[in-house]
Amino acid sequence: MEQKFCQSCGMPLTDKDKGINADGSRNDDYCNYCYMDGRFTQDFTMEQMIEHCARFTDDINKWSGENMTVEQAKEMMRQFYPNLKRWKK
Repeated sequence: MEQKFCQSCGMPLTDKDKGINADGSRNDDYCNYCYMDGRFTQDFTMEQMIEHCARFTDDINKWSGENMTVEQAKEMMRQFYPNLKRWKK
């Protein structure tokens, strides 16, 4: 099965992590940290989201098996995020 990612923060998306739509159903595109009650939980720009998510570099490294620095993680996000639904132009 193909790994899905939150289309806002890039976190791997599992059924238990899915956000909640206004009608209470699960959202297939966004995680519960980014999307709740049918709206985004934070009014971030893409760069603000990168800064926020970079705080979790240790968790990213654990999940991915990488050993990135915070700056390397930010650069990876700057390449990845423009492809996510929330940030596509």
